[in-house]
Order: sequence, then structure tokens, then C-alpha cells
Amino acid sequence: MLKGSEQRVSLKRKQGPLYQQIQKILKDRILHGVYPLGSIIPSEPQLEKEFGVSKMTVRGAVQELSQEGYVQKKSGVGTIVMRNTSHQKLSKGKRFTELLVEEGHKLEKRVLNSHLVTNDEGTEEYNRFGPYCQRIERLYILNGQPYIHLIHFLAAAALPGGTQEMNTDIQSLYDSLEENNIKLENFRDRFFVEPAPPEVCQLLEIPAGMHVLKRLRNSYDGEGRLIEHSIGCYNTELHHYLVSYDT
Repeated sequence: MLKGSEQRVSLKRKQGPLYQQIQKILKDRILHGVYPLGSIIPSEPQLEKEFGVSKMTVRGAVQELSQEGYVQKKSGVGTIVMRNTSHQKLSKGKRFTELLVEEGHKLEKRVLNSHLVTNDEGTEEYNRFGPYCQRIERLYILNGQPYIHLIHFLAAAALPGGTQEMNTDIQSLYDSLEENNIKLENFRDRFFVEPAPPEVCQLLEIPAGMHVLKRLRNSYDGEGRLIEHSIGCYNTELHHYLVSYDT
């Protein structure tokens, strides 16, 4: 079970109904193998304690998950995970994590920092996004070991109201985009093998100067607008990179 579930999770009422916030957190844990397929999620009293909410709020969250087909409540047993893949066809990045979960791995996400940044004229970020964008730095943990370091830059079009920071505390990045009516339709990836920067080596807990798989991604919406630019460093000695193509 996720270690964080042993601590109180802070919810914010301004970010929507509490039961929906909890539903998104539980769904995210299912998609990332924290609650594996066929396992039993924490009981209602445990979830009430973790999130500091009422029994009705927890039941509302679990009911939403059940209606989406992720869980099923069985009398005398508990609430069982029935599905661990998303409905939407999101980016290969999201599907990559699903492939790992299908292999039986456990993935945890940590947001290291997230903030709006001002882009100076003449910089690559200014040429991509204009005067400002949101920078999100994340770390993926595979079976308890640091695996992927990601930095995302999001265009103003992806942010609530075009000017407010996106909330990255309780849901996936791509879910957040969809809630802002942004659908990514096209992805362009470039791959390199090169030494990781010192700060990335420290975060991934690898030797200084070690070579990693580096992925640069540009994500576009249906109108061809650049929505996201991301830089990912993968410790492929821990696990190789997976790509699945639909026929």
C-alpha cells in the first residue's frame, strides 16, 4: 500500500467536490499499480481517516470509481480493483505507465515543484510559449526506486483561465489538461542517450555522469498548437523503455 496513505492527505474545497478529488486520487493509484488489479483498496474507515472526510464523501468517491468500472464492492470481502487501464487514449507517456502496471510494477509520482515562469525574449521557452508558461518537475518511482525524471512546460492555453497555475497535487497531468478542455492529438518524440545532469543523477540515485535515455516531447492539440514540451530522463538500467503501437 502507498506509504502516503498512512498520512493525512490535504484536500482543497476550491478544487471541486471532495468526493471527486478523492475519486481522482484513488483512480490515479489504480492506474499506477499502487492498488494492483484484483487487490482490495483500503476500507471506508481507512479512507475517512486518510482524507479527513465523512463516510458519505468516501462512499461517493468509491461509487464514482465503481460506475467507471475500476472497482466492484463485494459483500464480506471489500472493494476490489477490477480494471487498471484508462478509457481515454492519452499520450504514449501515460500509456507507457499503463504497460508497466500491466507487467505488475508499482509506480508512484512525486511532484517536486510546480510554478509559473516568466520567459525572457530570445529563449527557447519564449519562442515556444511566449511570455510565460508553467513548469512542472516530477519524479516517477518504480517499485520503490527512482526511475524517471520529468520536466514539463505547459502553454498558457493549457492553464485554467489562461493565467492560473494548474493544480498538480492530486491528479495526473493529462487529466488536468482534459478538465481544461485540452485534448492532445499529436506527439513528436526525440530520443538521445547522454550523461544525465548532476541534479538528475542525484534524484535518480545513479552514479555521476551515468548515461540515461533522454526523451524530448512536443505535444499538440487538434488545432496544431504546442501545448506541452517535456524533457524526460529514464534510468533504463532499472527498466527498459516500452512502446506499444495500436493496429
